[in-house]
Amino acid sequence: MAQQNTSTKTYIDFKSVRVNDNIVLSLEEAGKTVDAIKRTEKVSRIIMTVLTYAFILFLALIVVFPFYWMIITSLKQNDEIRATTQTFFPTIVMWSNYIHVFQVFDFTNYMFNTIVVAIFSTLGTLLTTILAAFAFARLRFKGRDAVFAIFLMTMMIPGEMMVISNYITVASFGWLGKDQTRIDAYLAMIVPFWTSVFYIYLLRQNFKQIPNELYLAAKVDGKSDWSFLWKVMVPLAAPTLISITILKFMGTWNSYVWPNLVTNQSDYRLISNGLRSSAFVDIDAGITEYGYQMAATVAVTVPLFLLFIFFRKYIMKGVGRAGIKG
Repeated sequence: MAQQNTSTKTYIDFKSVRVNDNIVLSLEEAGKTVDAIKRTEKVSRIIMTVLTYAFILFLALIVVFPFYWMIITSLKQNDEIRATTQTFFPTIVMWSNYIHVFQVFDFTNYMFNTIVVAIFSTLGTLLTTILAAFAFARLRFKGRDAVFAIFLMTMMIPGEMMVISNYITVASFGWLGKDQTRIDAYLAMIVPFWTSVFYIYLLRQNFKQIPNELYLAAKVDGKSDWSFLWKVMVPLAAPTLISITILKFMGTWNSYVWPNLVTNQSDYRLISNGLRSSAFVDIDAGITEYGYQMAATVAVTVPLFLLFIFFRKYIMKGVGRAGIKG
């Protein structure tokens, strides 16, 4: 019979616990040791939780602080804004800044331009994104993967490098110049951005999650690719499409450089361009009234903030689902 090695085994009786040949603990001492280990682990978890939430709170403060500074600046007097020593709360709360902004700033015209451009730009982007994503996800044609790889490579090109080529394109269509109409300005701001490789990639990944058996069953039933796309794939990909809609709308709302470049009249520009207009400049003193400008910025930011708050779960859900399957 083989000899049993007892040096690393634990023996339990009614009075003591033998850990090894050299250490023997009573049941009371063993219980205290276990309790001490549990307390140590609990304290460690608490410390790690506190440190984690402290770090998250620190990052949140970094993100929130610019918005807080924008709000308090919108409520300050211009002299206090330009003072050497800055305050973290207005000495005198100037609610009149907002009243003045709505009196001198043409919100109606800028908001109309922004909404029109955002709606048609978003609709065009959705159409091209759905058709391209379906082709890359379901249709089989020679060179499909190579073309998609080329599409992805274009994402590495900064958008600023496309400005010159886009400008030449819209100029060749006659949408620029001194005789530019409002429709021409809208087309120049909308058409060049109807395609987004990132959104095509996002939706393609979502389409690839839909079982291929559904597509084959639809073909057996005599359904066309067009019918299968709009009746099956688009409804199933609704969260991702909602995310694309919101992100595209917000991107158009915040556009500044391109609308400022392709429009020759301030009446054709977007709300972000209007924030840099002469409405907030004191002509006599030759200085910018930052209190009024920040008040207008707050008024412009609030709609986007509310849009994100109400639809954030769709954004997270759509982006999250797109990354499950490659």
